[in-house]
Amino acid sequence: MKNYMKKIILLFLVVSLFGCSKDKFNNNNPFIPNRGFSVVVNLNLPTYSSLQFAGNSVYVNDFNAGIRGVIVFNTGGAFLAYDAACPNQVLSSCSTLELNGIMAKCPCDDAEYNLFTGQSPGLQYPLKQYRVEVSGTLITIYN
Repeated sequence: MKNYMKKIILLFLVVSLFGCSKDKFNNNNPFIPNRGFSVVVNLNLPTYSSLQFAGNSVYVNDFNAGIRGVIVFNTGGAFLAYDAACPNQVLSSCSTLELNGIMAKCPCDDAEYNLFTGQSPGLQYPLKQYRVEVSGTLITIYN
């Protein structure tokens, strides 16, 4: 019985350590390549000050962030960051998302993506989401 309990505890530890992920999103998309980057947004700067209020978003195109820039969105409880490339289109001259309130629109196909969820009804791929860390008034976005 003692050996059986050790095996159960070991199995529990392995599942606990390797079974959970810090990230709650899938970052793979065949139309948008993975590229490492890190960019810091300072909410004290006028360009980004609107992010201090829920429901606001900004387009960040500093330091080669993302593939087509990054959209940062304040949900009211957290900050989300998405690539500004249309997730269901091959990269082209029309495949950069345009912001419209809590939605982002792809000019190629007029698909609209909800910034709270990253989804567009009926389409295969959601917005490509990036990791976000907040420290005071600094938001770090990275892949």
